[in-house]
Amino acid sequence: MSSILKTNTKRVIALILVCHVASGSLVRTQAGEPRETHPEQATGTSAAYDIPQSQGVEGVAVYYAKRFQGRRTNSGRVFDHEKLTAAHPSLPFGSNLKVINLANGKSVVVTVNDRCRKRGYEVIDLTRKAAQELGFYGKGSARVKIMPLPEE
Repeated sequence: MSSILKTNTKRVIALILVCHVASGSLVRTQAGEPRETHPEQATGTSAAYDIPQSQGVEGVAVYYAKRFQGRRTNSGRVFDHEKLTAAHPSLPFGSNLKVINLANGKSVVVTVNDRCRKRGYEVIDLTRKAAQELGFYGKGSARVKIMPLPEE
């Protein structure tokens, strides 16, 4: 009797998860764990992640895993490791950012075309090309300064 109950419980849990995914209330993060969506992630209006244009903000840069090549970004564009693009938790799509590696002074200009998870510290996800130009490809992450550029 208890094995039937366990089987039915597993089926109910699986059905609930399928319904959540189908309704769009759960999405996959880059790391693959489910999380709930929030309106400010789609609109880029979170005041907590606004970056002052004059001095920028320091944070951590990481780069995308290979498996994201060719997938659609949150902006609808196809992800390409050979382009200079980035994911940010809240800045509007199309924003140009200057990212400076604090360890070596190298910099690159990237365009925001995707979202990344909000963390307790400022973070930006970059393409492999951007990570190479900043000199931290192969190291995983780097301390950076993120500075928004004025709209043209």
